Amino acid sequence: MGETGAIVVTGATGLVGRRLVDALRAAGSAVRVVSRRADPEGFDPRVEVATWDGRHLEAKALRGARALVHLAGEPIFAWPLTAQRRRRIHDSRIESTRELVASLAALPGGERPECFVCASAVGYYGSRGDEPLPESADPGEGFLAEVCIGWEHAALAASELGVRTACLRFGIVLAREGGALPTMAVPFRLGLGGPLGDGRQWLPWIHVDDLVSLVRAVLDDPAYAGPVNAVAPQAVTNAELTRALGRVLGRPTLLRVPAFVLRGLLGELSGELLGSRRVIPGAAGERGFVFRHPDLEEALRSELDD
Repeated sequence: MGETGAIVVTGATGLVGRRLVDALRAAGSAVRVVSRRADPEGFDPRVEVATWDGRHLEAKALRGARALVHLAGEPIFAWPLTAQRRRRIHDSRIESTRELVASLAALPGGERPECFVCASAVGYYGSRGDEPLPESADPGEGFLAEVCIGWEHAALAASELGVRTACLRFGIVLAREGGALPTMAVPFRLGLGGPLGDGRQWLPWIHVDDLVSLVRAVLDDPAYAGPVNAVAPQAVTNAELTRALGRVLGRPTLLRVPAFVLRGLLGELSGELLGSRRVIPGAAGERGFVFRHPDLEEALRSELDD
């Protein structure tokens, strides 16, 4: 279907997906978005659309494509973490990835995309204190770590089909229009911001535009394969993030949120906020990737300044 050499994007209506599609189109790439709707809003009219049910994509939607980028998935931070939500998180990531690889396998070798880029998350590492975490670090423990392990395992099966596969382990994505940043900013704007727990936990982050640029670099550079830490090179603690956000918004940051309060509110998911992950962008550094927003305060200002 459609243009040969197109880049197929699932999760294209999401935070990262929309910016990625816009960037690809601006660079002259043909794009085919995968959506539950036949007419998703807000896209360039030249963007092709393939429909799916959130898990299964017909193989013909991938025929002749240059690359596949899989960004779709159930939001993690929604309370409470019920058994039903666990299943949705699992299926929207692991099962959908398995189904995509099955669709790749259904195509003759010469008609498969050259590259498969699958989202993952730094939750892969669990909570590791001050330990530096390059891509070669062992996986951790916990619900999100288990999801990421299964997610990447499902994606890397595509490499057995001759498709170069990379799993991008996203840090916290800083963007004005969604994700964690607008939610984080609300209590700070009210003067109620402060560190979470003791504030010493490392919080990996990345500006959304750098994330989009890294996805494009992975698509274009055949040296990228396997895990890629999608985080900024400036590692910060929660306390440092708190102070930077307070400076950007011109608000005090004196009200610490005790760990027991977060555990009471979020249960098991509180570990994703209180856990410590000192993640290093090793693969990006080795490939000479240049971050436009390596400084946290500048990155925050670029998205929050009116």
